[in-house]
Amino acid sequence: MTEIGAAVAGTGFIGVVHVEALRRLGVQVRGVVGSSAERAAERARDLGLSAYESFEAMLADPRVEVVHIATPNHLHHEQAKSALAARKHVVCEKPLAISSNQSADLLRLAELSGLVHAVNYNLRFYPVLQHLHGLVGEGGLGEVRLVSGHYLQDWLLHEDDWSWRLDPRLGGGLRAVADIGSHWMDMTSFLTGRRIEAVMADLATFIKSRRGHEMTTEDAATILLRYEGGVRGAMTTSQVSPGRKNSLGFQIDGADSAASWNSERPDELWLGHRGRPSEVLLRDAAIMNEEGRRATWLPGGHAEGFGETFKALYAAVYRAVAEGAPGPGYPTFADGHDQMLVLDAVARSAHEQRWVEVAR
Repeated sequence: MTEIGAAVAGTGFIGVVHVEALRRLGVQVRGVVGSSAERAAERARDLGLSAYESFEAMLADPRVEVVHIATPNHLHHEQAKSALAARKHVVCEKPLAISSNQSADLLRLAELSGLVHAVNYNLRFYPVLQHLHGLVGEGGLGEVRLVSGHYLQDWLLHEDDWSWRLDPRLGGGLRAVADIGSHWMDMTSFLTGRRIEAVMADLATFIKSRRGHEMTTEDAATILLRYEGGVRGAMTTSQVSPGRKNSLGFQIDGADSAASWNSERPDELWLGHRGRPSEVLLRDAAIMNEEGRRATWLPGGHAEGFGETFKALYAAVYRAVAEGAPGPGYPTFADGHDQMLVLDAVARSAHEQRWVEVAR
């Protein structure tokens, strides 16, 4: 991978995480591009990188084989489309686009191109979750019946908190659900191996105005879900939950056992049983299955976290890039488009106040 060149569009928090994960993996980061040449130059200096004057200049660099898109949501479609047209492999932040029409277009173009395409659902790649994916797949919990949980943050708790994500022209018509709830729904679909078929959503905007702007996107949501195979689910997502900085939690109940996990204690996986003591699996390559071992980098007892999930995701993506064609083991534009279809159903359900099937 040390010969592969990449560039990152977006110089905010997540863009920097992309850069650091790529460097730790040994990928050559050729440079970054930001919302302005000045912003890009400033962040590039901090990172010891070159700054491109524009997205087009980045695409014109023959040393760049892979483009990472970590820009505001409304830019994803046009930037990913341009990158594919320039014959670059693409890793795009979620959501893949701000409409399912846009995501369908990107999926079509990506599949026609033969290039590697990935969506940054990095949270799948906590090692104990990769282990759980294998455990569920081999029937370790028995038949899956129920999935419940939450994704809670507090960074938009106050009326004067602000972000571009609050503007639907930049972030899209859904906010808390698209920004963090989509991670939860992608993760539980991945872990159970079942897509979401229908939703009943209740969206709430508690803070009606921020800095003189009327708010039209949700601060929080509660969603009932029906997965393939009769599995039932329930999720709460919120960006106004005091003290919860980044708490993603779930429980999967099977006919024989259950599994529960929280992102604020990422190396611990609780496994529940009825006829014998429940247990806590601590991340340790020596006792995890092959899927879990592939995603872990440090010996047991040495905490791994958020940054390592990017590294594990990109390890899978860049193996495919090295082979020159899409491969297994990472979320693709197909996964990103499927989540856009789920988000469409969520928005329609909240508007019409009824169950809505996902239109595939």
